[in-house]
Order: sequence, then structure tokens, then C-alpha cells
Amino acid sequence: MAVEALGATVVVSTHRRRDGRWLWVLPPLLLIGVLVVYPLVLVAIESIPAWGDVVGSAEFRDALVRTVQIAVSSTVGCLIVGTFLAVVISFVPFPGARVVAGLVDTMLALPSFLVALSFTFIYGTTGILRAGGFLTSPWAVVLAEVTFYTPFVMRPLLAAMSRLPRAQLDVAASLGAGPWRVLRQVVLPEVRPALVAGGGLTLLLTLNEFGIVLFLGAKGTTTLPMLVHTKGIVMFDYPGACVIAVVQIALSLGLYAVLRMALGGRRARLD
Repeated sequence: MAVEALGATVVVSTHRRRDGRWLWVLPPLLLIGVLVVYPLVLVAIESIPAWGDVVGSAEFRDALVRTVQIAVSSTVGCLIVGTFLAVVISFVPFPGARVVAGLVDTMLALPSFLVALSFTFIYGTTGILRAGGFLTSPWAVVLAEVTFYTPFVMRPLLAAMSRLPRAQLDVAASLGAGPWRVLRQVVLPEVRPALVAGGGLTLLLTLNEFGIVLFLGAKGTTTLPMLVHTKGIVMFDYPGACVIAVVQIALSLGLYAVLRMALGGRRARLD
């Protein structure tokens, strides 16, 4: 009897501890609900009357297309430049490689408008190259975003390449494979998850980039974040700004879900 009573007491206390653990979930859920969910619900409600006018306008369609074009172009540029620099730093010995890797980490901590500011000193009408026409073109925005977001691709690639077994590369080279073949058939397949993660993060960030576009003020580069700023702050069209904000959120969440499924499928195949 004493043993049964003791066992029942242990079971009851275990259930109480498990039930008590759920109480710790409530504070973060409440915080997320107040700081994130509630404002998003208000934005969605405020946008309801203006959906037809905003979505049907040419201004919105042009901004949507321009946002996707700039984000995709910048991401492709970051992938190309980031992969090249990561390969050079990881596999081509040269003095100062650690300094360059440290500068990459430093770039991650800088605000994006500093890159746009430096572009005015280089390409502005009174800058070094005095290419004012280029500074006001969409290509200036793309180049500025490539300059700023390339470290977001390089950092995971450098980490992945540092874990590659050197013996695997030596075996491939001893079998007669040239450097390009080793890179294409050995290195890139091994670091593909890091490449997808870095490229996905860069695409998300460039899709929502505001500081570089605003600071450069390039012609024909009205993106969705810029349109939210124009309608909400300049024109005081809050319902219209809310519509564009909801579309921007939907694009970001949709892209994030696709990336999660892609990386999840990759892990499932590995398991």
C-alpha cells in the first residue's frame, strides 16, 4: 500500500510539473501577440477599404515588378561575388586572408545607408568618378545592395568550406581533376545548403530594403517599401500604405516558407 501510494504521489507530482511547464509558454505568446500579431491585424483591417484602388493601379504594379527585379538581381550578384570571394579566401593562400575574413564580419555590423553614402562620394556629380547618371539609375541600387549584402552570402560559405575534409579535395586532385572540376563537382555540392541559406537570407533582405533605395533616390526605383513610405508619410494615405504593407508581408512570409521547405527537404534527404 505504501509503495502504491508513493507511486501515485510521484505520478501526480510529475503531471503537475508538466502542467506547470505550459505556464512558461504564455508570457512569450502574450508578448508576440501584443508586439507583432496585434499591429499586423490592425494594418490588415485598415487596408480593407483600399484594396481595389491600390492593387489595380499601375503605380503598385510597377513598384511590385521593380522590387522583385532589384531583389533578384542583387541576390544573383551577391551569390556570384560571395562564392568567388569565399573560394579565394578558403582555398587560395595569400597574406592577409584572416584580415579580409575579419572585414567581412565587420561589414555585417554596418548600417546599409553607409554604402549608399559612399556611393555618392564615388559616383556623385562631385565624386571621384563623377558618374551622376549612373548614381540615379536602378543599377546603382543593385550595385549598392550587392556591396552591402555579399557578406551575408560569404559568411555561411566560409563556415561550410572550412569544414570540408582536405583529404577529399586531395583525392580528387590526385585522380586528375582540375581546380574548376573540383570546385564544380566536390566543393559546390558540399556547400549547397550554405549557398541556399545565404542566398535566401539575402533575397529576403533585399526584398525589404529601404535605406539604400531612399538614400540614393534613383529614378525609376520605386519599390514597395518606398511606396509604403510615400503613401503613409508623404501623402498621408494610410489605408493605401497598409495595403502595400500587407502585400510586402505576404511576399516575405511566402518566400520564407518556400526556403524553409527547401532546406527541410534537403535535411530529410540527408537523414
